[in-house]
Amino acid sequence: MRESETVPGAGTPPRSVVVVGASHAAVHLADRLRDMGYDGALTLVSHEPRLPYQRPPLSKAWLKGEATSESLLLRDPAHYADKDIELVTGTRVERVTRTPAGVRIALTGEGGSRPRDFDRLVLATGARARTLALPGADHPDVVRLRDLEHASVLAERIRKGPIAVIGGGFVGLEVAATARFLGAEVTVIEAGSRLLGRAVGEATAAALLAAHRAMQTDIVLDAQPTAITFADNKVRGVRLDDGREVPAATVLVGIGAQARTELAGQLGLSCAGGVVVDDRCLASDGWTLAIGDCTTRVSPTTGRHYRLESVDNATTQAEVVAAVLAGSAAPTSAEPWFWSDQGDQKLQIVGLIGEYTSVVVRADPARPRRRVALYFVDDSLVAAECLNAPADFVALRAALGRGYRPRPEALSDSSIPLKQLLTAVRS
Repeated sequence: MRESETVPGAGTPPRSVVVVGASHAAVHLADRLRDMGYDGALTLVSHEPRLPYQRPPLSKAWLKGEATSESLLLRDPAHYADKDIELVTGTRVERVTRTPAGVRIALTGEGGSRPRDFDRLVLATGARARTLALPGADHPDVVRLRDLEHASVLAERIRKGPIAVIGGGFVGLEVAATARFLGAEVTVIEAGSRLLGRAVGEATAAALLAAHRAMQTDIVLDAQPTAITFADNKVRGVRLDDGREVPAATVLVGIGAQARTELAGQLGLSCAGGVVVDDRCLASDGWTLAIGDCTTRVSPTTGRHYRLESVDNATTQAEVVAAVLAGSAAPTSAEPWFWSDQGDQKLQIVGLIGEYTSVVVRADPARPRRRVALYFVDDSLVAAECLNAPADFVALRAALGRGYRPRPEALSDSSIPLKQLLTAVRS
């Protein structure tokens, strides 16, 4: 269905907008709408009882005690009233239904259950941490990390004994590095043959494996957990499929996240690992909008669905939706980028690796911690991973953002600074 066909309010500015969710994407959308002159009613609904806050620091600064609840806030408490943004916290949206004029949402919170009607709906429902289907995985000593409550529980447990991290993804590795910094014994258990198997290339994964082992983190690859073990009703360890038992007082489950699509399902929207949206963040009904971690898109090159979990994606999609709702031209999408701080290792990625046809790894023996992996499809640069190379990341992000797609041979000489090579390509 296209937006102009049998949908309420098509082609007219909405008098009211409700955003289900109140993390980075939702708050940025609300701000952009107000900055663009939108003066209709604007409501953010959050199931969490607190003001919207940043999540990336939870696996690092919060665990170290370097962040406070106040420093994590996305905006000052007075900001929402100043911008005339209604922020409803501690309230769940139990049901959404389409009406002739827009959408009706059923809210459940301290005040009981009540319906409210709006002209336009934006889903910013985010994602939840995947759970582990193992005996003992529901014990309080088995934790996950997705929100501030999770992070607070984990912070209290870091000094209570060894930590086993199930999953060698970004969250697991960031927590492992932070816990090692705080003096905990840490073992990372990864079912695959390498770390970050779905996120980075082999060279970068190998470099990060070496870095974590240098931090004295025990990394166990090709290992499948089969059970959580106990002694005196406390976690004792994680049993692996080869019979070994990894000792642990705390088990962190970091096996990825699952998009929250329940409300999208109530509306009959297409979902494939997330709410499927187009380049205007419109869902399959051509009317509902969705942004952030709950969304998925179809790759124009592979035809596969992909989901991006990053502040950059949340910001970009929020700006697109603000333009759609305000009736303005949507901004041009830039190359997606991500980052991960794992102890003293800074990984920055620009572009989507996908199914590349060749890779060039730039390494300097004089600076062994620093390396760049460049990914090419049909001899055109499509993505890059920069490990401890922030200047190279800035240059590559600018080049890809401007549409520069140099060939492998143009960037293969590691003796010449990458910025210089990219300048030569542009000229």
